[in-house]
Amino acid sequence: MNRLLVSLLAAVDALVTVAVGVGVVLAPVTLVWVFGVSGNAEWAALWPAAATIWQLGHFAPVAVSLPAELVALGGLPSGGADFTVSLAPTALAAFTAISGWRSGGRAARAGAWPTGVAGGALAVAALATVIALTGRAGVASVELVAAIAGPTLVFAVPALLGALVRAWNEGDDGIVDALSERIPDDVQNAVDAGARGVVMALAGIVGVGALILAVLFVARGGEMIALTQAAQADLPGVIVLALGSLLYLPTLVLWFAGFAVGPGFALGTGTAVSPAGTSLGVVPGIPVLGVIPDSTSPWLLLLALLVVGLGAFAGGLARASLRLGSPTDAEPFRPRLVALGVLTVGTAIGVAVLAWAAQGALGPGRLAEVGPEPWLVALVAALEVAVGAAIMLLSPRGEESVDPPLTREPAAVPGPEPRREPVPTASPDEFPTAPLD
Repeated sequence: MNRLLVSLLAAVDALVTVAVGVGVVLAPVTLVWVFGVSGNAEWAALWPAAATIWQLGHFAPVAVSLPAELVALGGLPSGGADFTVSLAPTALAAFTAISGWRSGGRAARAGAWPTGVAGGALAVAALATVIALTGRAGVASVELVAAIAGPTLVFAVPALLGALVRAWNEGDDGIVDALSERIPDDVQNAVDAGARGVVMALAGIVGVGALILAVLFVARGGEMIALTQAAQADLPGVIVLALGSLLYLPTLVLWFAGFAVGPGFALGTGTAVSPAGTSLGVVPGIPVLGVIPDSTSPWLLLLALLVVGLGAFAGGLARASLRLGSPTDAEPFRPRLVALGVLTVGTAIGVAVLAWAAQGALGPGRLAEVGPEPWLVALVAALEVAVGAAIMLLSPRGEESVDPPLTREPAAVPGPEPRREPVPTASPDEFPTAPLD
């Protein structure tokens, strides 16, 4: 396909992605402006509010500077007027990243992935620049560099990875194929097998976090309802709380994924929520935070065995892929070791990125540190997955015997005697006779 056409199609993908992301934020904000604060609403602040939320969803820190009357009304300390909010509603970033991955894959399938990735990234950067310049707010401001770089990287990095994966699997008649020709076949198979294991391990860890969160929603639904009632919000306020909770739902899933791994997460400076113990201070009165348990049992440390089991499953999947990719039944040690290394390092990098996306600042004071510690969660997750994967990848398999097994011949069973055919008797008419005189 023509490179210019690929670039234009990637730019269209970027335009649709940004438009949908901004629209998801702008629609409920508009409803709040219409039904919630219609009497004293400043319509000029509608677009900056939506733009700031969208930028926060792409990891651009928001510097909040509250006026003195709001500080006094909220009962905040004198130093709490200026603070930073950087905990991102990761649902927005997840949508952009998935769209970027798909766009990069389509560009690679068209045979011009460098042009497609570059075109999509430039389009997102241009749109983010327009949003940043037109959406400046006085109370909550975002630095121009962060407002442009955040959305661009969230789209461009997955687009590049998606393009490289598609080109590695299907070929691109270019850089990826040239690199592939220099790598031995067994190492290529090992990298492929390890990458499949990484996807399985990351999906499993996130799935365990989602399962824990679902159980807590059921078990602690009463606390969430009580916090909602205590907020005394009207209908628009309830809608805002619900939509905000949905946007932060992936963030909560990643928090409890870190909980399952072991280190857990923090809800403020000096706090910890982990299977080993929970130490919470004053929890903000946000209804969705009512899902966080006040105490935990040491038995929950057994959740780490689930992660080890996920590593074993991922290692088994990688080993099965190696056996399918091998022209013989032999299992050399080097490909299995390479697959284990790819699986371990890939899991560590993936978990570190996910944990980083789920941490940040939620407010002034002690709320400046919220979420998991990326390096610690990544290290523990990599060790747990490596233990399970090593058991499956490096353990010897029982070799089949070369000689056929001895089998006992069944005793001969006497069969029925053969049937004897009766001897035909000659009829008297068959012989000529002479009449007697």
